[in-house]
Amino acid sequence: MSKIVSIEITHHRLPLDPPFKASWDGRPRKHFDATIVRVRDDEGREGIGSGDLMKGFEGHEDLFIGEDPRHVERHYEVLSHISFHYGRCWPMDLALWDLAGKITGEPVWRMLGGRADRVRLYASSGVLRDAGAMAAQAESYLEEGFPAMKVRFTSSGGGRDGWWEDVRALEAIRARVGARLELMVDCNQGWRMPWDTTLAWTFKDALTVAMELERLGVYWMEEPLHRSDRKGMRRLSDATSVRIAGGEMTRELYEFRDIIEERAFDVIQPDVALVGGITGCRRLAWQAREAGVMFTPHSWTNGIGVLANAHLTAGVGDAPWLEYPYDNPEWSGERRDYPMAVPLRHARGWLDLGEAPGLGIVLDEERLKATRIG
Repeated sequence: MSKIVSIEITHHRLPLDPPFKASWDGRPRKHFDATIVRVRDDEGREGIGSGDLMKGFEGHEDLFIGEDPRHVERHYEVLSHISFHYGRCWPMDLALWDLAGKITGEPVWRMLGGRADRVRLYASSGVLRDAGAMAAQAESYLEEGFPAMKVRFTSSGGGRDGWWEDVRALEAIRARVGARLELMVDCNQGWRMPWDTTLAWTFKDALTVAMELERLGVYWMEEPLHRSDRKGMRRLSDATSVRIAGGEMTRELYEFRDIIEERAFDVIQPDVALVGGITGCRRLAWQAREAGVMFTPHSWTNGIGVLANAHLTAGVGDAPWLEYPYDNPEWSGERRDYPMAVPLRHARGWLDLGEAPGLGIVLDEERLKATRIG
């Protein structure tokens, strides 16, 4: 029986020059941080995870040392209690699944059910460009084989003058690519950066925007209201043919249970690196399917988080696409995946997961040494 013998957590920082100005954060980002979790067993194998900062995990290592890493349901319960008292430590769950795959010699997608060994991707943009530049970016996605693109609307401190200007950018995209790309819109109203006290849209605001998105054939409308307004989300879903999506920062699985039962969203977007890990989110995939709610994870962390969400989506779910953070040149694969030896490679809008045991992660140890901050 394999036993956990050590857990190591390190923090890393990649300087960004030029800075990355994300649509959801008016302050240009001058660095990109990554937390790496390594879980080792008594036979020298190592499981790897990444995502949130693992705050509050220190001092709880003894709850895992000596345990079989494959007992993921037991470990999920412990992590859920740590999350309740402290921070979100779900990267540990990712590392346990990676290690379990290496012990069994199987890729995680197969261990989760084996529905597929690859996932279809949608290109998730992160930068606010003018209308012409957004249309050109959409055309470049189409040329690379992506079937769909997510467009960001202005959050506080963004580079456009309100949602009407966002709609003009969306019109330019639709005029350039027609119906060849499915379009989704992230309204950035569900949550805010800590410094941002701008109020979210009201229901009437969101409904006005939804009518514009419906006219332009948008597939889903993401985070159009404050994260607490589930009744408003349900009303909005009933009032428009545009699907309502959200939940990327929802902290508890029971909140998703209520969202699914209430049909508050048409699309739920939990991220295994931020809530529930793979162990918890596979429950949500099952619940969502039975309720007729689409399950497709948020995955804006780094390539390790993308891989973890991809294995879950391929193994358990049947989502039409998975989020793929990709917005050259500001958000390249090299920036996103700097902890990894080779950035993820998509092919005609697909990410193949292959037969490598676990999650298939190979770290760039030299880069991690050079960027280590703790």
